Amino acid sequence: MPLSIPLGVHFMPEETAEDYYDVLQISTSAEPETINRVFRLLAQRFHPDNQQTGDDKRFRIILEAYSVLSDPEQRARYDIRHERQRKDRWRLVEKSDSIENDFELERVTRLAILEALYAKRRMDPNSSGLSILELEKLIGRPREHLEFTLWFLLQKQFVVHGDHSNLSLTVGGVEYLEESYEAKKQPKRLRAGEVE
Repeated sequence: MPLSIPLGVHFMPEETAEDYYDVLQISTSAEPETINRVFRLLAQRFHPDNQQTGDDKRFRIILEAYSVLSDPEQRARYDIRHERQRKDRWRLVEKSDSIENDFELERVTRLAILEALYAKRRMDPNSSGLSILELEKLIGRPREHLEFTLWFLLQKQFVVHGDHSNLSLTVGGVEYLEESYEAKKQPKRLRAGEVE
């Protein structure tokens, strides 16, 4: 059955904080054919009539994203706002982090992502992945700041891309997380020359 948007339904991108590109899990440079194809896949998966994976709220957001991104005029207006938000996020990142705190902040962010993925895998082993948008909301950091962290975790194979580009924890990621907690529990030893 072909999926269609009801006549007269118009979405104003200014009214939402959702990132429509993340909702559809596509690049900002995606072609119209890609947008249509991805929309159909996601709409079938999350349609409320789907007994196994239906999700009314998520379906409405997917429909909203598709309505905006498939219309050239609405997409052009949305892209202006989207780019402004991206720049605003970078400004926040630059202001909030000093050089001295970069290493510690990175370590804490890395562990926070692994903890979120660990909790998701334990709670829902059959659907253990989280999207970058979900991680951004859980961690409370803009996705631009997570790029380095995710690169590291993927290179070390602590996380992998799963269904629909969601990130999932690996066995190596579990071990790294557990080792980090063990190291935290052990008292720090003074090195020679540090005894007063």
